[in-house]
Amino acid sequence: MSDRPRNVLTLKQALAQAEALGCALGSFSPRYTPMVEPILRAGQATQSPLIVQMSQREMARYGVEPAELADEFYTQIRRQNITVPVVLHLDHTKDMSVIEAAIAAGFTSVMIDASDKPLEENIAISREVARYAHGHGVSVEAELGMIGTTDFVETEHDEELFTDPEEAGRFVAETEVDALAVSVGTAHGVYKVRQPRIDYERLKAIRARTSVHLVLHGGSGVPAEMMAKAIRLPGGGVSKVNIATDLELAMLKALGRTEAMTNAECKALSPDDLAKAREAVYETVVDKIVNFLGSNGRAPEFKLD
Repeated sequence: MSDRPRNVLTLKQALAQAEALGCALGSFSPRYTPMVEPILRAGQATQSPLIVQMSQREMARYGVEPAELADEFYTQIRRQNITVPVVLHLDHTKDMSVIEAAIAAGFTSVMIDASDKPLEENIAISREVARYAHGHGVSVEAELGMIGTTDFVETEHDEELFTDPEEAGRFVAETEVDALAVSVGTAHGVYKVRQPRIDYERLKAIRARTSVHLVLHGGSGVPAEMMAKAIRLPGGGVSKVNIATDLELAMLKALGRTEAMTNAECKALSPDDLAKAREAVYETVVDKIVNFLGSNGRAPEFKLD
């Protein structure tokens, strides 16, 4: 979009600087459009760059169109006078039509998830999306290996297949994607049975074979010290961490609810309830930025051109 604010960056621009500074950026999913505001406000208050994202499945489940999320994102940037670097990202997506709609709406980054396909097919699909997105000035994230899930909100599979470092090198070279989501032990959703873990040796082996920016999905519930080690691996570790479930759980707890709602139901909350929900999300994002990602105070170090 030609009138994009200077502080709205592509994922590639943002992650290159985060990696150089030795920190990771939180990629926060509001799941409900009214929760975009507290995420952005938390970034401004902590002077932290951040990413706002939603996946294709989240949009379908909560009833949000790409253009609706983009409109709220850009509206709140202006309304809240947000000056820290931010990215608008489309998370796990299978369909080219959704990717095209997101790019047309002003997203600065998209993710193609063809990780359930054979390697050759994943490469071909991801390469096609990269060519299209790059032609529109938009970054691309792809996934190699399969990141499991416990709640089926972001992805539809619970299988887990760790990323093969040798395949990662070839995949990135042939697709020219800007960021790679790797499967190294974390999962989407709430950890109910097994404990979160991170295969650091696998991360190091992937890093040794490619300089592309690495993404860790399933950041909710991972201990801070475990995440800090993944971010600060020699040679560059993880520079983007996805966080969604923790935000929604905090919001629902503040409202005294256990069941998720639709975006329309969230927008229809009373002003008091909406304020409570937003405050819970705000506090959760601030906590993640300060105690989990270490990105607080780094915004002034980012170049916006």
